[in-house]
Amino acid sequence: MLNSKNTLNTRQKIIGSVAVILVSAIVTAGCANKKPPVTSGTGTSAMTQGDDFSKHLEVHNKALAKRLFISDVKSRKSNDLLEINLTLTSRYDKSQKLQYHFNWFDEAGFVIEAGKTPWVPLELHGKQSTTLRGLAPNINVSTFSVYVREIPEKAYKY
Repeated sequence: MLNSKNTLNTRQKIIGSVAVILVSAIVTAGCANKKPPVTSGTGTSAMTQGDDFSKHLEVHNKALAKRLFISDVKSRKSNDLLEINLTLTSRYDKSQKLQYHFNWFDEAGFVIEAGKTPWVPLELHGKQSTTLRGLAPNINVSTFSVYVREIPEKAYKY
């Protein structure tokens, strides 16, 4: 009888321990996956330190995408137009010849004045950060993205 009582106590302790571990794992997993909400808001309060700025960067070249990231975004309204300052940072050790342009979107996510933003040349040296400035084309803009592409080496060598 004593042996079966010890076995029962041991089983209860094991089950209790497993339950505590499972609850802890579920709570931890829920907190770890929590990301800040995606907003179409403007102003520096909508884009705070620690936000995931990658949603603003468009790169259609996987190798280039691994070499660049946006490390900071600041925005404000200037005469009712959205003004953006974003910091583009290179993870790459060598210089890169690039071009970028801003895409502007309204509250519903529709592109505003597509194709009218000019491509701007940019050279990023190894591990360099630079500030890209953009000004929305009209007052209906609520958010943006910046498209970055590489200039092929053969395009700028004679």
